[in-house]
Amino acid sequence: MFQYDFMQHAFIAGTLIAMMCGVIGVFIIARSLSFIAHTLSHIGFAGAAFSAYAGIDPLLGLLLFTIAGAVGVGQLGVRMYRRDASISVILSLALGLGILFLSLGNIQGNYSRTLLFGSVVGIDMQDIWQIVLITVFVLVVLAVGYRWLKFDSFDQVGAQSAGLPIRFISIGFLLLMAAATSVTVQIVGALLVFALMTVPAAAARFYTQSIFGMILISTLIAVLSVWFGLIAGYYTNAPISFFIVFFNAISYFFGMFFHRVRERRRILVS
Repeated sequence: MFQYDFMQHAFIAGTLIAMMCGVIGVFIIARSLSFIAHTLSHIGFAGAAFSAYAGIDPLLGLLLFTIAGAVGVGQLGVRMYRRDASISVILSLALGLGILFLSLGNIQGNYSRTLLFGSVVGIDMQDIWQIVLITVFVLVVLAVGYRWLKFDSFDQVGAQSAGLPIRFISIGFLLLMAAATSVTVQIVGALLVFALMTVPAAAARFYTQSIFGMILISTLIAVLSVWFGLIAGYYTNAPISFFIVFFNAISYFFGMFFHRVRERRRILVS
């Protein structure tokens, strides 16, 4: 398997993206932004379709559209946006724009499936360097702003009382989500981006109460899911994204079962 360059590239790119998603996902879950991650993935689909229509680098189109979407969400106000029914309109509009650009550009069906479901085995060295740059950027920014972000994500009232720049943190985090979404589309596609960015983190909450522990477990689950997806996809010729999501779902349900058993034991002991 590893004698092929495309599999080597896939493992390198997949591991980097999984690490990034595992870390940022903990804060996405804590800030209740799962649905916004889903929205950004649809916006990313429109951006990638526009890139194909305009004949530019797909990552550039993804970044332009997702960053614009993140800024728009930030201007609306994250809390209001989560409650606003306009999220359905934005999701529908983004999907419609993606279909329109694909139609105008006379894009082949294979490319459409790649946008929707990903194609990690089609990644080359240029893509890897792009992924490295964005992954390092996202992780470095998260590390630098870790204290503020942790405080605001897990204790919003306390962060506001302490005078932290809440709006600045919210918009900054949305921009990081946009960057993460842009590169993750290449692995699992626009339809399943939010799964890799949220399910490992959601599962990690069942295994530990420590924030740093959640980050480690979430990252581990995300990385293992990508490795499992690549190996299973290689030997079965089935979609890699399915195996990635399947592994994450199993991790989540096992974590839920583990949590319930632990709580029952605690009740019996007490």
